[in-house]
Parts: sequence; structure tokens; C-alpha cells
Amino acid sequence: MSTNHNSELVRKIFEAYLENKSLRKTPERFAILEEIYSRDDHFDVETLYIHMKNQKYRVSRATVYNTLELLVSCDLVTKHQFGKNMAQFEKSYGYHQHDHIICIDCGKVVEFCDPRIHQIQSMVGDLLKFEIKHHSLNLYGSCFDCSAKHAMNNQNADIKHAS
Repeated sequence: MSTNHNSELVRKIFEAYLENKSLRKTPERFAILEEIYSRDDHFDVETLYIHMKNQKYRVSRATVYNTLELLVSCDLVTKHQFGKNMAQFEKSYGYHQHDHIICIDCGKVVEFCDPRIHQIQSMVGDLLKFEIKHHSLNLYGSCFDCSAKHAMNNQNADIKHAS
């Protein structure tokens, strides 16, 4: 699906949602939606707000927060809580199911997709007579860079103690 076509679809979905809830269709809300759908990463509210301010958008922090909540409510954005970190978001319309691995040291988030997870989900749903609508799988560990830093720090500490 082309990005332009996707943008039009998400805009129409959001317009319909706002109309259905009798909410105002403001240019700021649509600017936030556009900005989110131009990204390919996970982001937090503050990062999005600062990026929009740097792009000369006239949006308040409260508008960004409130619009994100609306976008989550109409399933155009997914909200994640990765460990103790603040909430992170990502666009969700038209994007395949995927899972995440999160570095507990630096907070780096990597997406991955493994068809075996879908097979397990289907099998468990059938076995327990559940119609699975969606799932969330987050794996936590140390990324290669952080593991290497820890190893280097430990090696340096060992050398100091040996002297």
C-alpha cells in the first residue's frame, strides 16, 4: 500500500472517528497524525512535541497528549509501555503484527516478526477456545553495544583491582 494512499485512509478514519465522537477536526490534530505517519520509529510524547515545534508547527504539549490518546482510541496508533520507561507510541494502521526486544540498559527498541509466534497464538486460541484479537510480546535484555560496554567496564575494573 502506498504511503500517500495510506495517509488519505488514516485521515478519513480519523475524520470519521472525530465526527462520530462530536469532536473538533482541527488542523493541529491532523498535523500530528501526518507527522506520526511520516515516521518509521517508536516515539514518546516529548520527542514528537519537540520535533513538531522544531518544524514550526504551532501545537501545545497538551494537544499532542490529547491527540495521541484519540489516535490510540481509534486504533491508528499503538501505545507501548516498555519496562520502566515512559510510554512509547507507533503508527499501527496497515502495519503487520510484530514484537519487540528492548535493551534494559539504553532503552533501544528493535522490532521483529517470527511466523512461529502467530502459529503458537492460533494453536493456543484453538486449544483454549479463545478468538485472539491481538497480542503483545516484549523481550528484555542487553543489546550488543551495552553488553560490550559492560564487558569492557568489568575488564577495566579487574585490571585496577589486580594492580
